Amino acid sequence: MLSATSISSAIEQGTMDWDGQLRGSGLLLSLGAPLQPLVAPGRQVIDLADQSSIDSLYGEPVTEWETYELAPGGVLLGAVAEPLRLGGGLMGMIGGLSHLARVGLAVHVTSPFVMPGWNGHLTLELLNTGPAALRLHHGMPVARLVVFALEGVQDDETTPHTFYGRAADLKSRYADEFTVGPSRR
Repeated sequence: MLSATSISSAIEQGTMDWDGQLRGSGLLLSLGAPLQPLVAPGRQVIDLADQSSIDSLYGEPVTEWETYELAPGGVLLGAVAEPLRLGGGLMGMIGGLSHLARVGLAVHVTSPFVMPGWNGHLTLELLNTGPAALRLHHGMPVARLVVFALEGVQDDETTPHTFYGRAADLKSRYADEFTVGPSRR
């Protein structure tokens, strides 16, 4: 895991880009725009092999916001305010802030890894596991990213991912990226 000094050096040397806040030995991730709420679908089952079925989970994106109330049991996707670029020799791991976990806000509950070469806006999954609605504020810190250096020779190329990295691309593109079920011809 990189220290704050090593992170600052990586930024100065150009192997990493980050304009946000550094707190301790991690990057402080703040909520930006847009937000993408998940809504009760018209279907009882979401077929993960069918992109249109997955798309039925999402409500209208919220692009202009100051506060947002996340209901108990509610799930919301949120773009991190600042873009991030990791060189090929760096990777990250997202973790929630314990202060928010103690009021029921789970942040990025799965898939915490940011792979080498990431370039763009991260998307956070927010889940209200508590008994009351939680009011979120635009720009509030909700998670931290710790950065790791990979061992061995690394290619420092960054390649944008086909589906992720742009602030407006919050939805899952699982069925578009992976073939699931009977082979498609």
